[in-house]
Amino acid sequence: MKLYSKRHIVFSSTLTAVIAVAITVSVCKVVMTSSNSQREQSTLQKKTNEDELSQKNKQNEEDSLILETNTPSLTVATNSAYTQDEAQNIAVYEKCNEAVVNITTQVMGLNWFLEPVITSSGSGSGSIIDKRGYVVTNVHVIEKASVINISLADGSTYEGKVIGKDTESDIAVLKFDPPANVELKTISFGDSENLKVGQKVIAIGNPFALERTMTTGIISGLGRPIQESENVIIRNMIQTDAAINPGNSGGPLLDSQGRMIGINTMIYSSSGSSSGVGFAVPVSTARRVVSDLITYGKVNRGIMLLSLVQNTSRIASLAGYGIKTGMIVSRVRSGSQAEAAGLKGGTQAVQYGTFNSKTIYLGGDIITKIDDLAVNTLADYYAALEDKKPGDVITVTVYRNRKYEQLRVKLEGEVSTSSNTGNQV
Repeated sequence: MKLYSKRHIVFSSTLTAVIAVAITVSVCKVVMTSSNSQREQSTLQKKTNEDELSQKNKQNEEDSLILETNTPSLTVATNSAYTQDEAQNIAVYEKCNEAVVNITTQVMGLNWFLEPVITSSGSGSGSIIDKRGYVVTNVHVIEKASVINISLADGSTYEGKVIGKDTESDIAVLKFDPPANVELKTISFGDSENLKVGQKVIAIGNPFALERTMTTGIISGLGRPIQESENVIIRNMIQTDAAINPGNSGGPLLDSQGRMIGINTMIYSSSGSSSGVGFAVPVSTARRVVSDLITYGKVNRGIMLLSLVQNTSRIASLAGYGIKTGMIVSRVRSGSQAEAAGLKGGTQAVQYGTFNSKTIYLGGDIITKIDDLAVNTLADYYAALEDKKPGDVITVTVYRNRKYEQLRVKLEGEVSTSSNTGNQV
């Protein structure tokens, strides 16, 4: 057995401790270096994301109209007499109700003696979005109206004029002129891109002419494509169970902070009253449409300069097409971007229709899809182009010679000439 002196033991213990400390320091240095590297990468990525978001917000601000608003901040009273939910509802109503207007209309006609008379009247709702007197509502609220009256919360009534209307989104902008000493309350646009099913919503409107009525509910569905008329499908609508009745049309659908996330537009009901299935146009659509209507008086959409005919089984049989749906390209305007992209019109002229027949041309392409949206009807075609601008490039799928082909088409602006069906040629 080997013996060690006390000096050997002390020396050995000291050496072991020094080695252990050195190893610990090395490990900590590696860990700290790795942590600093990850922190630097995270900071760099965060800065990149912030720069991209800033650039995107800057671009959105440049592209959209800046409204003059006077929307008060939301203050939730902490009164023990109300629950937190009740207090928030009260705060939203107090913040927004004065910015909701009652719109009444009169339609004029002629009687048997050719005298002007009121043939019908209607009512709806609207939201003041600019303190200069701009109001957003639905097209169907003011459709065919000869006289439009806008009533405010203080009981005052002003005559409204139509600045612009867009049937594809059912959004209209009105304008009235308040006195110089009146400062209007406004409702600000919120965000409809990040909504969630189950999120609380609040509707304020004038159902059955009961002014500034408030109802609450939740978002019960998103992205609903709803066909409003024969040739109009409104995409990405918000579905809610908040009670919406006749007279609510055009009023705001609000989030829990009192920001407009949609424009109440329609209900599904067999009785004509609320059945818990209401729909609102999302504010993302409203913001774009309102900006164009105020700036240009119309929505500056991108179009293809061609005329279209609805494909049917009868036409498909006559022309020898292999499909019975889609939109037949009858004519393509010479020199247009559609022609440059390779879209082909028909060459076989035929008379179409029993009464007031018109000449169409068969044998050309059949549009079956635009980007990722199937095109079976004219309403589908318009819906696919609803959010496109002149200069946008779209992918058009066509049926040609019994096979499908994809073409890249640059959209153009509207022209003054008209066509029988579809966009202008």
